[in-house]
Amino acid sequence: MSSDRATVEGLLRALAPQALGALVRRYGQFDLSEDAVQEALLAAATRWPTEGVPDNPHGWLTTVAGRRLVDQIRSEQARRRREDAVAAREPDPTSPGPGEDIPADRDDTLTLLFLCCHPALSPA
Repeated sequence: MSSDRATVEGLLRALAPQALGALVRRYGQFDLSEDAVQEALLAAATRWPTEGVPDNPHGWLTTVAGRRLVDQIRSEQARRRREDAVAAREPDPTSPGPGEDIPADRDDTLTLLFLCCHPALSPA
């Protein structure tokens, strides 16, 4: 069932504030809720004209936005855990600390060569 674009746009304009309100009430984070609703609106704007409007468009939009919000929260939590794990690592005993001088007899040529030849770098 195909819907014309003007009908879908009008429906999305009417449902966006309702979905945003539902997410803010549920999660209490306006900025993340707003981003999630925007992503859900984009998904609806691309899918609904071709696949048709779902039976419960408000529920669809709220569900998709809620899932995007949960994904954002989980991603942020995982990033923080990774950063905390890196910050908790012990410093390398061979590298000089802040304010320490690098020994004059230390040659970093091999280290620089390996850094320049890292596979993540572009050939240029």
